[in-house]
Amino acid sequence: MSAWPPATGPATLLVIAKEPVPGRVKTRLTPPYTHQEAATLAEAALADTLHTALKAPVRRRVLVLDGAPGPWLPPGFDIVSQSAGGLDERIAAAFGHCDRGPALLVGMDTPQLTTELFAGVGRDGHDAWFGPAADGGFWALG
Repeated sequence: MSAWPPATGPATLLVIAKEPVPGRVKTRLTPPYTHQEAATLAEAALADTLHTALKAPVRRRVLVLDGAPGPWLPPGFDIVSQSAGGLDERIAAAFGHCDRGPALLVGMDTPQLTTELFAGVGRDGHDAWFGPAADGGFWALG
């Protein structure tokens, strides 16, 4: 388990992400963007999400990664590989890396993420948590 930042809450925070490789991320943005421009955007979004996650009052931070870590990864995360399968199977396997207590999973591109959103995770008495997205999907599951 990572020693920094210190554990301050009961929850594990999972960030599910792809390595920002041109042609593998943000492909819906091409065109009008090039694959390199789309990957640069994905890397910036991932870095922002990870830096916000560092400030979250959680016990453990886990990056569930498809690919290899890069210079965008700050210290303070345990790294596990994503499992094979569809998104549902990869999410279920990600939660399998939580050894105890509540857990919250967020995606790599979560610009609305703030430390205040984590304040009640694991402390609010709820058994589940869902962060709905405007497009009908979700940005967080707990």
